[in-house]
Amino acid sequence: MKIMILGAGVMGSATSWPLSDNGHEVRLVGTHLDKAIIESCKENGYHPRLKRYLPKNVTPYFIEDLETAITGVDFIVSGVNSMGVRWTGQKLAPFLKPGDKVIGITKGMEADSAGNLLILPEVLRSEMPVSIKDKVSFAAIGGPCIAGELAGRCQSCVYFGCREIEAARFMSEAFRTNYYHVWTTNDIQGLETAVAMKNAYATGVGIANGVLSSSGGVDEAGAYMHNLAAALFAQGCIEMQRLLELTGGNPAFAYGLPGAGDLFVTCQGGRSSLLGKLLGEGKTYQQAVQLMEGETLEAALMVMQMAKALPKLEERGILTREQMPFMQMLIDIIMNGKPVEFLLDKFFTDCCI
Repeated sequence: MKIMILGAGVMGSATSWPLSDNGHEVRLVGTHLDKAIIESCKENGYHPRLKRYLPKNVTPYFIEDLETAITGVDFIVSGVNSMGVRWTGQKLAPFLKPGDKVIGITKGMEADSAGNLLILPEVLRSEMPVSIKDKVSFAAIGGPCIAGELAGRCQSCVYFGCREIEAARFMSEAFRTNYYHVWTTNDIQGLETAVAMKNAYATGVGIANGVLSSSGGVDEAGAYMHNLAAALFAQGCIEMQRLLELTGGNPAFAYGLPGAGDLFVTCQGGRSSLLGKLLGEGKTYQQAVQLMEGETLEAALMVMQMAKALPKLEERGILTREQMPFMQMLIDIIMNGKPVEFLLDKFFTDCCI
């Protein structure tokens, strides 16, 4: 097949490895922010952020050459971050035609004025002309998959989700290898809800590391903050399940690859957990942003969308803040500038008799 990847960041580029290993022709198109990456890839095939040479069958393109790169492809991978999803839709719209397939790797949701949470494939669809928006299949990848590990051909397990299940199956066949394992689902709403929320909760779990650091670190007896981190992790899964039930998604995703699985891997490091650590150390969100200058904080963006959605959902009698105490804590810290306060006795209330 011929496949185009739009977005030459680490995750977008990492998806070229299984595709290349399966013998497909991959066209890696950088955005206007990826110019230095594409220059390096064109010069010597080296991806400076992944710190690896691109696999065979991968040809880099500048965004100015999008029309050339997209011509004749079997499907498109959207690897642009959540803030660029609408830009992606606008760039792709002139070239898409009925029957095309687009699969996204970006995680997040947008809250509308009524508090409804729109998954990013639907945000992408909204940028399409009326003539084709319902004739293109928009899919998504969700599950625990770190870009560096995928590019290192480490074992990874993910879901491909699409309302048109045959489109998900078609694309999954292009990707499957002996190290990249893919399951398919038509519950794209549930899949995308879980993987978007896990970013926010990974920041919450990371707060425990910051509290440990600010209290002097591991004591002489070797006590960490694993108990606290585990409780936060568990409550995050519970709240993901509640939101999945609300949005009509499969509640089991909260405890499978898209929920607990992706939450676990995100807690192991990276931007979301680092943001949590800084907040746990007592820094304000604004101070943390300054310290992480240049990073896209999708976890914080998800918290901001939930801050918009929760009051509206509460007004409509759909979901109360009391049902989402962990998320409300994150909203208070990130949006309202409040200090970290663990109201743990408000957790796990549905489990009590």
